[in-house]
Amino acid sequence: MGVPEELAARMGMAEQHEYLRRRFSRRTMIRGGAVTLGAVTGGAFVPGATAQAADPGLRTTPATETVDGALVAPFGRHLAFGNDPRTEITVSWQVPVAVKKPFIRVGAHPSDLSRKIPAEVRTLYTPAGVGASGDHTQYYLHAQLTNLRPGRTYYYGVGHAGFDPAERHLLGTLGTFTTAPADKEPFTFTAFGDEGVSYHALANNSLLLGQNPAFHLHAGDIAYGDPAGQGKTSDTGFDSRVWDQFLYQTESVAKQVPWMPAYGNHDMEAWYSPNGYGGEEARWTLPDNGPDKTNLPGVYSFVYGNTAVISLDANDISFEIPANLGISGGTQTKWLEAQLKKYRASQDVDFIVVFFHHCAYCTSTAHASEGGVRQEWVPLFEKYTVDLVINGHNHQYERTDVIKAGAVAKKLPIGGTAYPETEGVVYVTAGAAGRSLYAFSAPLSYEGHENEVESVPSFINVKEGKQNETVTWSRVRYLNYSFLRVDVTPASRGRYATLKVRGIAESGDQVDHFTVARRAK
Repeated sequence: MGVPEELAARMGMAEQHEYLRRRFSRRTMIRGGAVTLGAVTGGAFVPGATAQAADPGLRTTPATETVDGALVAPFGRHLAFGNDPRTEITVSWQVPVAVKKPFIRVGAHPSDLSRKIPAEVRTLYTPAGVGASGDHTQYYLHAQLTNLRPGRTYYYGVGHAGFDPAERHLLGTLGTFTTAPADKEPFTFTAFGDEGVSYHALANNSLLLGQNPAFHLHAGDIAYGDPAGQGKTSDTGFDSRVWDQFLYQTESVAKQVPWMPAYGNHDMEAWYSPNGYGGEEARWTLPDNGPDKTNLPGVYSFVYGNTAVISLDANDISFEIPANLGISGGTQTKWLEAQLKKYRASQDVDFIVVFFHHCAYCTSTAHASEGGVRQEWVPLFEKYTVDLVINGHNHQYERTDVIKAGAVAKKLPIGGTAYPETEGVVYVTAGAAGRSLYAFSAPLSYEGHENEVESVPSFINVKEGKQNETVTWSRVRYLNYSFLRVDVTPASRGRYATLKVRGIAESGDQVDHFTVARRAK
């Protein structure tokens, strides 16, 4: 069920991609419209709260809705913020076969849920001949909830005809989410990249849940359905069913912690759309405030408390893996500067955290540093004194000193404090979420096992290829599975608000910690 032969003969490859995207990845739904939730659950919603859904679309998958819905259970629940985390949450999930009338129920108490609110269905069809999972249809469901109350915990259940989470015997399937507070309050978030499906990824997820994060940032290379990661239809080993395993694996955390991804090179699945993100658009509903949702669906920003978070798509500027190089035509970088300028001027924002996949500064022997990032974005990070940059791509943990103009502006030992307003930017590679580990060219150096060296041999990916460099900014190097925990503490005006950043190993041991401090507005 690919492109018909008579059409394929007249189409280029990009046109064939677009045909398949429109035919097999179009967002479809059971019922359109918006549903008012104002009368639900004792004032938990403000009047006029709504769940948004797209207009009805064309059915693009086989008619398999004869399955008894009572025999089908939803799985893979995952949350994401909308444009305003105080009032908007999207609940997404998956079903293994087509079901009738999918819906969500929401309320302030598990025994007092709303009426059924129709959910949007996005079918993703992988034709025969595409990797190992040909002729496979996946069903992703989404409910965008708006006009929620800030700082409230809600209970929700997802279902369909024959499976109603409000029934007594299914109350155990309910999940929860908590909206962002209206005011500046302390909170914690976590981050990592390069997860995939593995025992180590599962172990990291278990530890994440124990941190009680307000949200989690995933710095790209999410499930590795495409293990080659070149963003081409010639990539080998692609299996769309890996996403089923991944969403099941992460559900224990993502069903209650908004899971905010940036897209990496392994997330460009070229069979679904010319930009490679057709599959991602079926699986995720992310904030839609980026510069170009057609080409850059993983670029967005949000504010939680006193902290602005910006997700970028480094595939757009990657010299190392150029499948999407230049796809935005420069609009992403222009948007980034506008966002940085806006947030730095805002009286409500103290900290700016930026995360994306390819590393600005890393000494891994695998990918090391990306010259496109240093060329396009690092000058903006310094101009607007970004407080923390989080990357993946290299499967290890590495943290820099404070960097400005390509050099060490200040050594930042374990336990030290950085002041970005006057000093520079700190970069963390947190790419050891679960995939096989890489290596360093220098000795390991981490908390309790410090081994300071004067310089480290490495390389940077530039337009002409790999360029060797010797660097002095590599401060912490740890080679095992790990993630990042960040504790955000606001302060009264003129006093120092802080980001307390910790690298935490799969074992639970702390391998790094430092503080970023900035005078509160």
